[in-house]
Amino acid sequence: MHDPRSVGVVDRYHAQFDETLHLRSGGKLEGFTLAYETYGALNADKSNAILICHALSGDSHVAGYYTDDPEEKPGWWDEAVGPGKMFDTDKYFIICSNVIGGCRGSTGPSSIAPDGKPYGLRFPVITIADMVKAQTYLIDRLEIDTLFAIAGGSMGGMQALQWSVDYPERVRNVLFIASTPRSSTQNIAFNEIGRQAIYADPHWNHGDYYGRKEKPDAGLAVARMIGHITYMSEQSLEQKFGRELQGHRELKYTFETEFKVEGYLHYQGFKFTERFDANSYLYITKALDYYDVSDGYGTIYDALRRTQANFLVVSFSSDWLYTDKQARELVDPLRRLKRDVEYHRVEATFGHDSFLVEVDTMTELVGGYLAKQWRRIR
Repeated sequence: MHDPRSVGVVDRYHAQFDETLHLRSGGKLEGFTLAYETYGALNADKSNAILICHALSGDSHVAGYYTDDPEEKPGWWDEAVGPGKMFDTDKYFIICSNVIGGCRGSTGPSSIAPDGKPYGLRFPVITIADMVKAQTYLIDRLEIDTLFAIAGGSMGGMQALQWSVDYPERVRNVLFIASTPRSSTQNIAFNEIGRQAIYADPHWNHGDYYGRKEKPDAGLAVARMIGHITYMSEQSLEQKFGRELQGHRELKYTFETEFKVEGYLHYQGFKFTERFDANSYLYITKALDYYDVSDGYGTIYDALRRTQANFLVVSFSSDWLYTDKQARELVDPLRRLKRDVEYHRVEATFGHDSFLVEVDTMTELVGGYLAKQWRRIR
């Protein structure tokens, strides 16, 4: 039996768009599809819509289940979306879509191109701004003029911020969580290591592996292991594993898996290959690398001059992927611009993943903030 506080069994929808999507790279998509899910009900004046944007490894399935199977795992932020939760579906209409370039129902490198074959590396390079531009088509299809809020952690926060700059009149509130207004050199470096792991897998075959028996799972698994380490903290790894051995009491002095942390990373890497596409990993991490909200404006301050939204910014003390210093790169210019911005640096030990793990704290911060902003407009 599923959690009674869950949104329950949900459907995934696919919105097909015949329009040409022009991209920042100069490339284009002649028509595209976005997979999405919705939770709750849109009110009469369509003022209660919240768009949740997912991170690198996420998708549109933010909450609920697809079946009644009690063994099925819920959506990736199920503890946040539902009746009485931080994104309260008794009050708000929640939307989440899979980004373009993804592999969970939206158009990406594994999709079929107009010539009837998978795109592979023929898929055009995408940016965070392109992901956001594609989302505007979906919001238009749902006949929503202005979103009450756009929320996201990690890459989702980048999308939320980009919305406020590119489409300032369409968003009232931005929830920018464990994210950054621009990718740092260290961020780019870690992403490149992951990509190199995929390139080095002989089954990658320069991106042309669709329809083949062997896929670049080994390379993708290593990329995921590298990424997963950046999502945790030294303290959380130490608390979770320490130097505990796996399956034996004494060191074997071999190259087999000896420490529990090794086994954990192997498992995370393997599980990731069951649901993710290696080429999508390449494209999305490049989009992360390119991200700088000041692109086209000169400075972050100049980009933020376009914004009209209110901002909730949350960072975590142990997050060394997107640090509190990076969060302040957004908060400080917003304050200089006299924008309505609320900033919280949360003491937490779980690293970057704190925004998913610290449920009670996030419910208080995010749920409380949304309730306050909702009262302002009612």
